[in-house]
Amino acid sequence: MEDNLYDAIIVGTGAAGLFTALSLPNECKVLMITKDEITKSDSYLAQGGIATLRSLDDYDSYYEDTMKAGRYKNNPESVQEMICSSQNIISKLVDYKVDFDKTKEGTFEYTREGGHSTYRILHHQDITGKEIVEKLLMEVKKHNNISILENTWMLDLIIKNNECSGIVSSCEEELSCYYGKAVYLATGGLGGIFKNSTNYSHITGDGLCISLRHGIEIHDINYIQIHPTVLYSQKEGRRFLISESVRGEGAVLLNEKKERFVNELLPRDLLTEAIYDEMNKYHTNHVYLSLANIKKEKILRHFPNIYNRCLEEGYDAFDELIPVTPAQHYLMGGIKTNINGRTSAKHLYAVGETACNGVHGANRLASNSLLESLVFARNAARCFVESDYNHVVLQPCARVDLEKYKDKNQWQKENRKLLSNEIKRRDKNFYDKWCKFKG
Repeated sequence: MEDNLYDAIIVGTGAAGLFTALSLPNECKVLMITKDEITKSDSYLAQGGIATLRSLDDYDSYYEDTMKAGRYKNNPESVQEMICSSQNIISKLVDYKVDFDKTKEGTFEYTREGGHSTYRILHHQDITGKEIVEKLLMEVKKHNNISILENTWMLDLIIKNNECSGIVSSCEEELSCYYGKAVYLATGGLGGIFKNSTNYSHITGDGLCISLRHGIEIHDINYIQIHPTVLYSQKEGRRFLISESVRGEGAVLLNEKKERFVNELLPRDLLTEAIYDEMNKYHTNHVYLSLANIKKEKILRHFPNIYNRCLEEGYDAFDELIPVTPAQHYLMGGIKTNINGRTSAKHLYAVGETACNGVHGANRLASNSLLESLVFARNAARCFVESDYNHVVLQPCARVDLEKYKDKNQWQKENRKLLSNEIKRRDKNFYDKWCKFKG
């Protein structure tokens, strides 16, 4: 059993999970598990960039942009914490050798996306998430105190009297229990249960489902973001996102008559509604994105991944219109936490997309996701060190009955049903309009 005892267990290897691990002391024995391969997180897919406070003069406008995008349903304390921590987070990423794009003069090159009143988004081409996750992972692998298990599912939390002491997991049909002074849920969103989503298919809201089962507080789970522009395709599988920064650099949206019909830099929820209305008006499955206003050199330098993916689908963005349509993208709600990642269960933390401290309100501002995942992951690590690390003693646990977890597929099916029913209960109008789930 000694091999299954850890100071901290982190479920998920996206940006939030990795940054949590790196923010814990080197003497802390850490286990990380991930449901698939280590890099298959939605953080890895993030294209546009990471927002940051450029100067103190930018604070008021950044705060207002975030609140306005969130329909003023944001938690002001969380928004302030995120913005005020942003420069320190960027400095740490630079220390980890994250290679943000630079101008010819060698200074940071900022871009702009929908809902932002100015240029404040750092990026690495159009694969910013990949760059950040890979550099964080390189750092994690330098730490002998951190172990990582791939292709390992969390099936349940071990909770007694509202105290979390570990997890039940499955790897290659073998069931195991791991125990820790603290458990961090960094399991991402719930896009994998949707028929059309930009998320990886295995990101199915596991942390949310298990929290619902245990009566752990969930907040605003119906606040689900539909991204306005994904590449339209009749193929099955994950939808490819066309980053907002493309529109920030001058791309425009056209309807079936090839007419511009909207301000492309509206917040995501408003732009999605405008596109949805235009599609209904002309009875089409998509609208068009034109990159004609962007220089070819700029496209190749800033958006090589998007350009090449469009080519693979048969569209040359230099000369052709790109068909785009809305699809599920992000969860603003989640497991309810404070700004230090604490949930309603003792010794259980939630970070990243699976957590909700209200920072995004009802709609996330573009490029705030990577930033908030890092800010509050660091806070959660510090909170554990200050409160639980030296004060929690792992007690021998009663034997866990593993028999009920043997049918993993049935367990997953029940979880999907649990989630979809909860979304429907909280917002039937949204459910009826956007929620097309996998079978």
